[in-house]
Amino acid sequence: MMVTQGKTIAIVGGGPGGLTLARLLQMRGATVIVYERDVKKDARVQGATLDLHDESGLKALKQAGLLEAFKAHYRPGADKVRLVDKHATIVFDEHTAPDKETFGHEAFRPEIDRGPLRKLLLESLQPDTVVWNSQFLSMTQLGSAWKLDFQNGTSTQADIVIAADGANSKIRPFITPIKPFYAGITVVEGSVYDAETTVPGIYSLLKGGKVFAVDDSKTLIVSAKGDGSLAFYTGCKTNEHWAQSSNINFADNAQVLAWFKQEFSGWDSVWWELFDNDKAQFMPRPQYCMPVDQTWDALPNLTMLGDAAHLMPPYAGEGVNMAMLDALELSECLTSTGFPDVKTAIEVYENQMRARASETAQLTLEQTEALHSPNAMATMMAIFD
Repeated sequence: MMVTQGKTIAIVGGGPGGLTLARLLQMRGATVIVYERDVKKDARVQGATLDLHDESGLKALKQAGLLEAFKAHYRPGADKVRLVDKHATIVFDEHTAPDKETFGHEAFRPEIDRGPLRKLLLESLQPDTVVWNSQFLSMTQLGSAWKLDFQNGTSTQADIVIAADGANSKIRPFITPIKPFYAGITVVEGSVYDAETTVPGIYSLLKGGKVFAVDDSKTLIVSAKGDGSLAFYTGCKTNEHWAQSSNINFADNAQVLAWFKQEFSGWDSVWWELFDNDKAQFMPRPQYCMPVDQTWDALPNLTMLGDAAHLMPPYAGEGVNMAMLDALELSECLTSTGFPDVKTAIEVYENQMRARASETAQLTLEQTEALHSPNAMATMMAIFD
């Protein structure tokens, strides 16, 4: 008998990791409910594109029986990259190379927008699996179970709780007091709708894929989305609290453009399009990482996955892939018949998850530093070569 037989599992957070876990658990006969803070499934526009990796994100989708659904919704060509310098001069262009990889090849990293990925995961779940408008507030232990309270005034009980509530997880402190450290980079995230007419120069440069601009120890990454919009991220070395101390009103596009012109002095004016329009929206995001040597004692009825467990900067493209692989490995442990109890299953999962995340976080930190150094272009060329 599997260790979760007869137990109710609550997943807090309806991102790719939490929804993948719910799907895999339901396939194995577990009783699971997802509690998501969004008021409804279409309450907000989802973020940028995601590239899924063969050994992690795609592996989880395959085990979930969703690979064919993914193939129907991914965006061929969106994974193609143009590497440019600050003058927008193309140094490397994947659009000119013939397609070599496809599904099943370890180097193939197909792109999908967050919205369609979330939709196909939601549609794979049993009816009423997701309880919307359920922003986590607090929880208390009731014997061997948990009572969860939400901001809308409702509460529930569960035998096992899984924290899939992201970088600012409110459940993680119930597991460990270890906190992330500042990784030295602050990102200014932006998005532009109707990119073809709003930012025609950037739209042409993108060619439906991605642009990586690296120069002057700074980065600017731009990604096309299937709805005609684009998402972009500047990356600069700053102090941890730069966004607050800068006195920039990030809702004022003119102020953000003025900052960009000063901070990215010498960069081609084509980049100004991203900031000099009334359809752009901005958000500063200081980048954090969990300690690579973090550890804690397993609990009998509580664990976590994804950014809640191993937050790291985005410069290796591993975030969503790690979360989905966490979901796969955790589902296998929780539905195994080879463990004496849930605590042992959680302990086995957490040990392998931490080891895997530690290695990936170390590589991510090294790449984050390399991409924001004077040798960034050489680093990027080496990656593509």
